[in-house]
Amino acid sequence: MLVCSRCGRKYPEDFRLTCECGGTLTVARELPADFSGGLRNYPDMRRYLAFIPVSEEHLPRLVPSITPVSRLKVNGVTALFKLEYLQPTGSFKDRGTYVTVAKLKGESITEVVLDSSGNAAISLAAFSRMEGIRAHLFVPEHTSPGKLALLRRLGAELHVVEGDRMAVHREAVSFSKEKGIAYVSHWLNPYFLEGTKVAALEAYEQAGVPDYVISPAGSGTLFLGLWKGFSELRSMGEIDELPTFVAVQAEGYESLCERSTRKSHLAEGIAITEPPRLEEMEAVLDETGGTCVSVGDPGIERALRWLWERGFPVEPTSATVLAALWELRKRSFIRSGSSVLLPLTGSGLKGVEGI
Repeated sequence: MLVCSRCGRKYPEDFRLTCECGGTLTVARELPADFSGGLRNYPDMRRYLAFIPVSEEHLPRLVPSITPVSRLKVNGVTALFKLEYLQPTGSFKDRGTYVTVAKLKGESITEVVLDSSGNAAISLAAFSRMEGIRAHLFVPEHTSPGKLALLRRLGAELHVVEGDRMAVHREAVSFSKEKGIAYVSHWLNPYFLEGTKVAALEAYEQAGVPDYVISPAGSGTLFLGLWKGFSELRSMGEIDELPTFVAVQAEGYESLCERSTRKSHLAEGIAITEPPRLEEMEAVLDETGGTCVSVGDPGIERALRWLWERGFPVEPTSATVLAALWELRKRSFIRSGSSVLLPLTGSGLKGVEGI
């Protein structure tokens, strides 16, 4: 069922974005009694089908990967870099798109609207093209040229909008209402979180429970998905405690941290000032004893260079987690000798000219 985060109202597992009260929705369903017993013998995300609300007959043909974890010692801790940029379209967004498209197919929805800073649009363009879904994709004019070029090569029905990320969101909502086309915002979509939570299940199998999870947190689709995955492992009795969660935000676009007067020009993927799931992210920080870290372009540039030099060709938004780790080690928030999960969210090969 779907449950409202604000009033607790329950709905059937149909494609729906918000409660009648305006609250956001999450999926609450009975999980397998035993984690190991629920696993399937697949080499990709289908290994976790028992934990996500999809029908096998409606699964997209393009399947997200089980991404590797690379362990490195960084500033006295074990950094567990989860290589989400190795997904089919180069970002973790493929996980959420996979579940979303399965739900759309199950309800015979064949035309949709989405707004994105780039990666979610690329993901939906690829998946929807293969599944016969017409997608109207709204992106900001400052989207990196490489991402825009890729969207055009995928044959996307592209709407490039002047203004910031929130302006793009408003334009997409207006178009959806005017045309009577289903809006599938990954910010609001409860099924998107069902896809991103699988990254936590994979990380647990690969490396156990980390002491900390450091995740970019613009709209919160990965941050909340990782929390949901570890929370469900705890509810199944597989783990005893949750990691401490750290939300990383870009200077000038903070919603959890204090708003900075400086603005990041690099972290386009988290340049979101009004995320609809803000209260849910705050609750995760409270529950896990976590914190929010704001990072600026000098720190992002340094972290991006460090990652590329070590064989991780990621985009700037991905580098925010390493910049945050360095900052939290300075503050002694993260203990020496601990393990830290750092998802590297998107490929830098989409915009290599700008590196």
